[in-house]
Amino acid sequence: MLSALIIDDETPSREELKALLASASDIEVVGECANAIEGLAAIHRLRPDVVFLDIQMPRISGLEMVGMIDPSALPRIVFVTAFDEHALKAFEEHATDYLLKPIEQERLNKTLDWLRSDAQPKAMTLPASVSRLTQIPCTTRNKIFLIPLDDVEFVHTDQSGIHVSSHDRSGVTELTLKLLQERTALVRCHRQYLVNLEKIREIELLDNGSAEAVTHTGKRIPVSRRHLRDIKSQLLLS
Repeated sequence: MLSALIIDDETPSREELKALLASASDIEVVGECANAIEGLAAIHRLRPDVVFLDIQMPRISGLEMVGMIDPSALPRIVFVTAFDEHALKAFEEHATDYLLKPIEQERLNKTLDWLRSDAQPKAMTLPASVSRLTQIPCTTRNKIFLIPLDDVEFVHTDQSGIHVSSHDRSGVTELTLKLLQERTALVRCHRQYLVNLEKIREIELLDNGSAEAVTHTGKRIPVSRRHLRDIKSQLLLS
């Protein structure tokens, strides 16, 4: 049995695909999401075998969303799109497979046969424009929002999740510290913290060899002895 997640901002499109997949007794739709932020959370929570992902979605596109998935949780991706054949050529090298809207049962069956064969997905080489993140998707109790990377002061992790802090808001993200370190300009300053060097006002050196970075808004961020030298080097300090 293969588990599938559908991510598409259009309800009729999700319903159409669910109806088509219902004819396959070995495919279980474990969830559906209306936007990329919901989709990121669902992927990490449900760990589906395959995600049917719309390319054109508001705020965060399907391609951008793929760039936000931790590689260890990356399922096989089938892009679903209304682009015509010619326009789709730009996306082929970044997809494991794709379906054109409106989806035809015969074409879907070919995709399902490929999934059943347990073939390894092609390596996904993301376009340069989405390999680096410019915003971090976050949630609070009743909101879904994006924090521009330029506004982020620091990110830290604890038992309740990955927390993103800016000068005027904070939220929890599904992105990991490792992914954020690889795809943003945030710098590791502690095992549990990444910091935006441009937001640091001063660094206070402590007696034990560690330090605290103080942001322009007065927030204090631990800097471990292990990472202090790297931080000082990037700030061109001896």
